[in-house]
Amino acid sequence: MKQSEAESANSGGGLMRSIAGDDESAGTGTHPAAYRIPDGSSPFDAERPLALPPNTSLERFKDFMRQIGDIVGSENATVISSDAELQHESYMDPSKAYDMYHITTKEYLVSSAVVAPRNVPEVQAIVRLCNDFEIPLWPFSIGRNVGYGGAAPRVTGSVGLDMGRNMKKILEVNTEGAYAFVEPGVTFIDLHDYLVEHNLREKLWIDVPDLGGGSVIGNTVERGVGYTPYGDHWMMHCGMEVVLPDGSLWRSGMGGLPNPNADPNAPPHEQKPNDTWGLFNYGFGPYNDGIFTQSSLGIVVKMGIWLMVNPGGYQSYLITFPKDDNLHAALEIIRPLRVGMVLQNVPTMRHILLDAAVMGDRKSYTNSDKPLTDDELDAIATKLNLGRWNFYGAVYGPKPIRDVILQVIKGAFLQVPGAKYFEPEDMPDNLVLQTRHNTLQGIPSTTELKWVDWLPNGAHLFFSPIAKVSGDDGVAQYEVTRTRCEEAGFDFIGTFVVGMREMHHIVCIVFNRKDPSSRKRAHWLIRTLIDDAAERGWGEYRTHLSVMDQIAGTYSFNDHAQMRLNEKIKEALDPKGIISPGKNGIWPKGYKKEDWAIPNE
Repeated sequence: MKQSEAESANSGGGLMRSIAGDDESAGTGTHPAAYRIPDGSSPFDAERPLALPPNTSLERFKDFMRQIGDIVGSENATVISSDAELQHESYMDPSKAYDMYHITTKEYLVSSAVVAPRNVPEVQAIVRLCNDFEIPLWPFSIGRNVGYGGAAPRVTGSVGLDMGRNMKKILEVNTEGAYAFVEPGVTFIDLHDYLVEHNLREKLWIDVPDLGGGSVIGNTVERGVGYTPYGDHWMMHCGMEVVLPDGSLWRSGMGGLPNPNADPNAPPHEQKPNDTWGLFNYGFGPYNDGIFTQSSLGIVVKMGIWLMVNPGGYQSYLITFPKDDNLHAALEIIRPLRVGMVLQNVPTMRHILLDAAVMGDRKSYTNSDKPLTDDELDAIATKLNLGRWNFYGAVYGPKPIRDVILQVIKGAFLQVPGAKYFEPEDMPDNLVLQTRHNTLQGIPSTTELKWVDWLPNGAHLFFSPIAKVSGDDGVAQYEVTRTRCEEAGFDFIGTFVVGMREMHHIVCIVFNRKDPSSRKRAHWLIRTLIDDAAERGWGEYRTHLSVMDQIAGTYSFNDHAQMRLNEKIKEALDPKGIISPGKNGIWPKGYKKEDWAIPNE
């Protein structure tokens, strides 16, 4: 593996500005405004953050930030001292300090400062300094975890650790082993572009989520999904390098076995890893990788991800279903085909409004301010030449193989009355089908972010319960979630993402982020849906900061045995509760959960 080069010495500072307008490229996505250019006129001790870290005086915070400046250089540290830092509203220029799609007031979940390390030793030094000062740290990769909280911390006043600003190297692409090793700042777009630029796309594909601007590591450790046969990103990871809460460094799996050709005198993070690190996940002894997903137990600084070998052929398709009640029959058809791997990839069953929202905002379809009726939904489907439900999938392999598989797929789905089959060339003006044609072969884009503009000042929450792949469960979830959406005054927008044996039901709660009433209704809606789901045995797999405690509380088997185990592990590895306190409902002993309850604005 090509290791990262030695970084330059720190710039020694602590002198920098945090004033609106200093960012030379605000809005471009190149240098987010969380970082200001030092000019020597404003020392750290002149700045007061909008929110101090818990149990930390202003003087102690200033001392901490001066030492942070010595570690990373003043250009890589910013005190969040004014509302000017809380103006980001773009996926391409994400906030590093608060949730752009906030449902509380935007100041409620905000970092005291944002720090961007340049290399692994700086991450280690920051973690050790946070232990010394007992200041909580909130690591993130890019800040584009939209719908789930973005880069905002669960504990107001935490220090945001921006892992993606400087640490964005593609360390290795191994064509024989079909894997890559990356740093946190590498996006799906970056990795795809690397393959194209190095003439490797003919050999290797990546798997991508709907939006390609997110971090490969960030998405994977949050257990995100894509849509090729490699769509379960966590399943396809192999090999991690992690900074633990005490600042020590750990390599997972076969990375624990030294490479005999490594330089033992090199710093640990630069030592050549074992040649099988990216090939075999488990190594010897207990398998620990999973505790670093959706967790507060470490900071992933390198990760291997398996790449898909070019299958030698590809065909995407769309099958439309004209009636709302076709959902039951379609899901019953999907299950045996998916379990039997006739459906090779991660297909999606999308509601008409998800596709419609990509192609236009709400006002382009209606002048009503009430949730759309069935007749109005049918009219939109007719206008767009789509169904009430739309199934997107793909087949892979040489043409004879694809032809046989497609014959089986068509024979199964087209038994549903009114179902229709399309390929991309049949609908050249269908933006969604053309985009999915790329996504399902690992070509990233940001096109599908358009559905967030369904409402003015659009923002969104994701409600993401897991269900069996069955008609009964799918229809039940649809009925419950649509009813509640309309009760809150929102349209239902959602999709079923079909895994190997389950479905992620992604409900897209789109609201107006500048309307307090809209935010309050969105907050009520997601809280209510969580309770509705738990009563029916449905649990969410991932969630927004504001409802982490609520969802964690629904996993209550045997007197909350799961939480009690998580708390024991947290106490053992991070006794001072430095890393991501409160993430996914896991609170260190030094915090009282009730003190950090999030109000419904």
